[in-house]
Amino acid sequence: MTIQTAAPTADAVRAALQEALRPESVTWDPAILQAYSRDYGPVDEPHTPLAVVFAGSAADVQATLRLANTLGFSVVARGAGTGVSGGAHATENTVVLSLERMNRILELRPEDEVAVVEPGVVNGDLNAAAAGHGLMYAPDPASFRQATIGGNIATNAGGLRCAKYGVTRDSVLGLDVVLADGTLIHVGRNTFKGVAGYDLTSLFVGSEGTLGIVVAATVRLRYLSVVQKSVAALFPDTALAAAGVLAIARARVQPAILELLDAGTLEVIDQAHGTNLAARGGTLLLVRTDGHGAAIEEALIREALGALGAEISAPGDPVADQLVELRRSSRGDGQDDEFRVGEDVAVPRSRLVGYITELGAIAARHDVKVRVVAHAGDGNLHPTFWVDPAEGPSGIGRLQVALDESVRAALDMGGTITGEHGVGQFKRRWLGWEQQAEVLELQRRLKDVFDPRGILNPGKAIQ
Repeated sequence: MTIQTAAPTADAVRAALQEALRPESVTWDPAILQAYSRDYGPVDEPHTPLAVVFAGSAADVQATLRLANTLGFSVVARGAGTGVSGGAHATENTVVLSLERMNRILELRPEDEVAVVEPGVVNGDLNAAAAGHGLMYAPDPASFRQATIGGNIATNAGGLRCAKYGVTRDSVLGLDVVLADGTLIHVGRNTFKGVAGYDLTSLFVGSEGTLGIVVAATVRLRYLSVVQKSVAALFPDTALAAAGVLAIARARVQPAILELLDAGTLEVIDQAHGTNLAARGGTLLLVRTDGHGAAIEEALIREALGALGAEISAPGDPVADQLVELRRSSRGDGQDDEFRVGEDVAVPRSRLVGYITELGAIAARHDVKVRVVAHAGDGNLHPTFWVDPAEGPSGIGRLQVALDESVRAALDMGGTITGEHGVGQFKRRWLGWEQQAEVLELQRRLKDVFDPRGILNPGKAIQ
């Protein structure tokens, strides 16, 4: 059971932090407090943090958590703030602990195919460093140019290459973690294999900063293929494109990237980049193969999609590569707000056609609009519902009903409420739909073991 303590005054917290840390590491400037009070997720109840701490070392993190235990304030760890589920929102009586200055690549061991990084290292920067050795860090969320490795670990982030290389958990070998009481521990290993003890590394990955704060990570690197082949296939409708995903699977080809963009998403890309995709077809499949067999796999994919009547880019067409990069860099037109809500469900690949069809039916039933972009290779969809802001509260009400129904539909098809963005604050309302009461209680008991005072990211994930 969480131990409750009386809330300290803001002045007491700020003074103690400045005494324990370098004064320049602590701020309560109103503009910074506002900027660091939330991520890109919806906010139900906004809170202003007591202070923001910019940690420069594991020792800074330890000192902050020890003070949190002494004074009774909560700590929300933050990377780049690119999350979309409210996992980094400030809550009442909170200090935001930014890890963005802990941005060193501590080791890069090409022969071992391993890197050791601090949590503030940007995903794209690690990939750039690894590329010089013919390697890559496989997880690549769309926000890879801003998102940090620590944030990726917190949510078990995925990205475009998930279908072949897995999610963040599949690339994390070991972690240095500061526990709620300030104790620094190391879990995991430096080797690809190892089964000593419980797998605490995997437990911390995806725990959204509720069990401990990661201050270093040992990650596995993969071979960066010098051969890559891209295919862009336009279909007249989304159902046929989704059938194309299954056709590729039946050909027993495992693409590195397999993305689906429906007509609404193509219109957004056209508006943002001056392309003319929407006029040429209803739904786009973007496929990339890699490795020494990339050309063979490309030919099999072309045959499978051609049999379905797709309009397929010519071999070697640079536009196909450009489209993959456009997809990598953008999910749509800006961030979600109360009139536009996006989700992160996943369903078994065999249910893609049925689920996308159901999304259209839900939108029609509640008179809202919908568009879909999906990591189709692993069944992870990002449907976006929206209404005209001029509709006001009535439109918002229909939007929320449609969103709830879309999550229910995913679960009814054997899916999950979140494939890669995490539960955060926003999706807690759906967690009980997916997990039985006994499982939720077991997770709460684990939380109490790691964080008996309840100071780590309260109100998020399983709470």
